[in-house]
Amino acid sequence: MQSFDIAIIGGGMVGLTLARALKDSDLRVAIIEGKEPSREVTEQPDVRVSALSRASERILKNVSAWPAIERHHCQPYSAMEVWEQDSFARIEFSANQFSQPNLGHIVENRRIQTALLEQVEQQSNVTLFIPECCQSMVVGENEVWLTLNNAQSLTARLVVGADGANSWVRQQQDIPLTQWDYGHSALVANIRTDEPHDNIARQVFTPQGPLAFLPIDDKNLCSIVWSTDPLRAQALSQMSEMEFCKALTAEFDGRLGLCSLTSERGVFPLKMRYARDFVTERIALVGDAAHTIHPLAGQGVNLGLLDAASLAQEILTLWEQGLDIGKQKHLRCYERWRKAEAAKMIAAMQGFRDLFEGNNPAKKLVRGIGMKLVGQLPGAKQEIMTRALGMKGKLPDLAR
Repeated sequence: MQSFDIAIIGGGMVGLTLARALKDSDLRVAIIEGKEPSREVTEQPDVRVSALSRASERILKNVSAWPAIERHHCQPYSAMEVWEQDSFARIEFSANQFSQPNLGHIVENRRIQTALLEQVEQQSNVTLFIPECCQSMVVGENEVWLTLNNAQSLTARLVVGADGANSWVRQQQDIPLTQWDYGHSALVANIRTDEPHDNIARQVFTPQGPLAFLPIDDKNLCSIVWSTDPLRAQALSQMSEMEFCKALTAEFDGRLGLCSLTSERGVFPLKMRYARDFVTERIALVGDAAHTIHPLAGQGVNLGLLDAASLAQEILTLWEQGLDIGKQKHLRCYERWRKAEAAKMIAAMQGFRDLFEGNNPAKKLVRGIGMKLVGQLPGAKQEIMTRALGMKGKLPDLAR
């Protein structure tokens, strides 16, 4: 029986960020992850990418993972263009307008994970159980007993569920979810375009859903996120390459010329999830285990990294004060903080989605006028961008 202060279930980007944020403490940390991450650096980027905000960049710099992330397929983007198909609705954002070097970075998820893992492996206060899965969890008054699939047992004062949207930890605790199906699936792939992307992230709203082209570190290569009806997404994923590229080029208004496929196509159902409790006695949830949102603004991973940095900050404060880090009442501050931030983002994404849903001419006119006003009103674009970059609001110290 091994004893730890914290057991993190899930060794993805969020769980590893939490462990790394505890690097300067004497807390004993266990990380339990069921899948060995691939450390292979390939010439072709993976189809699963994230748009990292300035806040996420600061967190990753402060935990020493950024230099390794920058070395492979890390593409800064300097502008954003958003428009509606068959409408005058359009808005643009440029880094120069906000005196910023860029508006964020497009990075492979696996690169973020391996860069963090390389750092965590050097921590003397972390024990890795990879690849191992939890078989059972019993929550006691002063600690949690965990049994792994290799029959090994361990205890922890606090268990953190960082194990994704279908969180085993959340299910074991029977934590209820507020959830709804967005009625969309996201098709992801890497695309080569005739025209260079010029380091601009682009998104078009169509009657079938939003389509984003995110620049990768090759001037003619983009990662796409195509949100559409599940049956249509499945049909698109099974089309011949020629038919798929023809449909994609048309949907994107031919903005970057003809498109050609350079990767496999992946399809993922889109659901909103919001856990009723982010904290119960001796249990805390972070990242997708606590909340999932629509990817149209690319904020999911940024929310998760902020969860990890915020929880680490609260744990370290409790530890320094000699308080029990697993007590629900001591972690209420983290719960209130992150539930409020997640709720704001969920509401904003739902508002965007509702606004751009439907092809009613009156609604299209309102959208066009609204986007034009936002582009012209003093301070409106600044407000949107500073929030998207993670430069406003209640931020953990690691994100400052």
